[in-house]
Amino acid sequence: MHGRKLARAPAKNRLGLVVSPHFPHRRFNLLTGDWVLVSPHRTQRPWQGRREPAAPAGRPTYDPACYLCPGNQRANGERNPDYVGTFVFPNDFPALLPEVRAVESKGLFRSEAASGVCRVICFSPRHDLTLPRMPTSEIRRVVDCWAEQVDELSRTYRWVQVFENKGEVMGCSNPHPHGQIWAGNFLPNEPAKEDARQREYLQSNGRILLMDVLREEQADGRRIILENEYWTAMVPFWAVWPYEMLILPRRHVLRLPDLTGTERDALADVLKKILSRYDNLFETSFPYSMGWHGAPGGDERDVAHWQLHAHIFPPLLRSATVKKFMVGYEMLAEAQRDLTPEQAAEKLRSLSNTHYLDARP
Repeated sequence: MHGRKLARAPAKNRLGLVVSPHFPHRRFNLLTGDWVLVSPHRTQRPWQGRREPAAPAGRPTYDPACYLCPGNQRANGERNPDYVGTFVFPNDFPALLPEVRAVESKGLFRSEAASGVCRVICFSPRHDLTLPRMPTSEIRRVVDCWAEQVDELSRTYRWVQVFENKGEVMGCSNPHPHGQIWAGNFLPNEPAKEDARQREYLQSNGRILLMDVLREEQADGRRIILENEYWTAMVPFWAVWPYEMLILPRRHVLRLPDLTGTERDALADVLKKILSRYDNLFETSFPYSMGWHGAPGGDERDVAHWQLHAHIFPPLLRSATVKKFMVGYEMLAEAQRDLTPEQAAEKLRSLSNTHYLDARP
């Protein structure tokens, strides 16, 4: 060997999961059954990715050309009311329609009818705000709105997907603070994976999968960003996106409507702080896709394996203009990341809960 040092084998924790920050390794997503390739040594590459000009800061509180501002006319000719809080309306260009129509399904080429509704939620009448710039009391009203929509739509539809796409890079065509709700008569691919994995875990272990994950994460501590009495926000062990986040209630909860008033207040507080930390990371309005997964509609005895949780998937990697792309190997083989979840959590943990714009004199 002539004095050459041998590379150490990656360490494992007591669950047998690889935790090395230095060697390429794969991590298993307990929620979906998917794997992600982690290549931390690649952060030493000299190329830092394509740089693009950051979006100009500052927007008016009201934009007469915005389809979502109060009192304005939307693309379909309807006019918004002069709303002062949250405002929900049917999507003018929905991906799902309530009518069920027969579709051809023959031999190898299977298809099935899909029906549902799509709605838009305006978080605030102010055009210039985002969730982290809104007061906690107004974020609480958004949480209540999410819960009300899930409560209503889950009585009719199998799956209700609450989500927000923030920023042009995430396909958001209008900067007015808003999210969406798609409710359908089927269980989509990602929730179906989570349903199967959580059901299997409860049947095999007699415990709730994500509650066990929470206990393990609290014992480890390296990936937790912040906690309060009711919620924990962490970069999951199996994160795919650079600064991915998983937000969990600290008790067993099936759906958003099941949250108590105190838990909703605490969630609004966590959301403001976490989303402010995202903006603080590169001092930009941080783009992401955020959404809630909870128990599908149906008999509660059949969905007892579920635990309510939120996913946040942000694409930025090294700066406000350098993004992580899912291409090549990721599209053809499996997801891959360079920055480890532990490194991402450490960066986010070091940031202030106060938004950088609010901290300036």
